[in-house]
Amino acid sequence: MTARSLALTVEDNGEQTQLLRTLLDREGYDVFSAATAEAAIAAFPTISPSLAIIDLRLPGVTGEECSRLVRATFPDCRIVISSVLDREDYPLADGALPKPFTGATLHELLAGLTR
Repeated sequence: MTARSLALTVEDNGEQTQLLRTLLDREGYDVFSAATAEAAIAAFPTISPSLAIIDLRLPGVTGEECSRLVRATFPDCRIVISSVLDREDYPLADGALPKPFTGATLHELLAGLTR
């Protein structure tokens, strides 16, 4: 049996977190969810994500700063930014997941990241 890759989600909305967990599980990922960037950062010593989906609008440390820290700590991790903001306001990342999104949208995005 092969090990599943780990996806990190950083999302402060509980419904969005649960949706991401469900969809990522269907895509074959184990999921570590954090409601704040600070909680995600605190978990860095114990996780090794291959994918991070980070909301831009977080309380405290911003999603943009969190994505920089994820990139610095896990250089091979693919980073996807998720937000209700316009895509042109997203920082540089491997992918964008504008809200609201569907399972099909996430599937297409992940398929594109693996090409």
